[in-house]
Amino acid sequence: MKKVFIIAEAGVNHNGNLELAKRLIDAAADAGVDAIKFQTWQTELLVTRIAKQAAYQIENTGIEESQFDMLKKLELSYDNFRELKQYCGTKNITFMSTPDETESANFLSDLQDIFKIGSGEMTNLPYLRHIGQLGKELILSTGMADLGEIEDALDVLVQSGTPKDKITVLHATTEYPCPIDEVNLRAMQTIRDAFGVRVGYSDHTLGIEIPIAAVAMGASVIEKHFTIDRTLEGPDHKASLEPNELKIMTHAIRKIEQALGNGIKKPSKSEAKNIAIARKSIVASRPIKIGEHFSVDNITIKRPGNGISPMRWDEMVGKIAEKDYRYDDLI
Repeated sequence: MKKVFIIAEAGVNHNGNLELAKRLIDAAADAGVDAIKFQTWQTELLVTRIAKQAAYQIENTGIEESQFDMLKKLELSYDNFRELKQYCGTKNITFMSTPDETESANFLSDLQDIFKIGSGEMTNLPYLRHIGQLGKELILSTGMADLGEIEDALDVLVQSGTPKDKITVLHATTEYPCPIDEVNLRAMQTIRDAFGVRVGYSDHTLGIEIPIAAVAMGASVIEKHFTIDRTLEGPDHKASLEPNELKIMTHAIRKIEQALGNGIKKPSKSEAKNIAIARKSIVASRPIKIGEHFSVDNITIKRPGNGISPMRWDEMVGKIAEKDYRYDDLI
């Protein structure tokens, strides 16, 4: 099967510090993921000065302030992102960043071939049109959305110039951390069946079990928040994996994708040698003389399985023995 594309979501866990962002790249590369993703915005273009924080942001930072003030402290410059793109190249990991407004989308268009659309932009018609015209591979996150809103967003992207086969839709639940009983992984399969698109999962739960389960259920893309240290100050650290956990998750996903196989049911290479050992054959249950008829009184079923298959039992009963058989001889 095609390799699962694993995105280590650094997001804003660099805390506005370029060197911390590079440490996140180091950790993601060491974990073996395919890409690391940041977020790019200009605060003045993204949010009003009176927009409030989400409850989890207040809880996780211990500071109640406007979104504007919080995001301004976390903002990296365009020059910073150019440097991070170059640094990713030295670490052999794909650079990604989600643009949170169209000016940043234009900037990022020269830096990346895959664009991730965040859940908050699902209902942003001008933004979706703009992204759809860029001719990129798109990953659309669908937190807070219902099927109708997903359909509308896909229609806009396709009508703007992005064919559906270049779009992967991620199921997500926009809460940090996401309660386990609100994950609803089956919704990922509902999205796949409803729209005929590749699907994946953007995970905000604690731990690594749910993204691994998503791969087993058909996810082609996994996105997971991670941080250098969960105790750092910032809105997203507490709901993120630490580097060793990210590595464990990645290794588990690689095992699962191998285990999923091609779906063809036939004996595997390693088990073929065990067929004759584990299966059974028709054998003599007592000495049989040439000319006797095989019957329930003189044949039975035993291992090994390199004789006549028991599936031919009805065919064999009543046939005439063409030679002598000793007890336990294969017929």
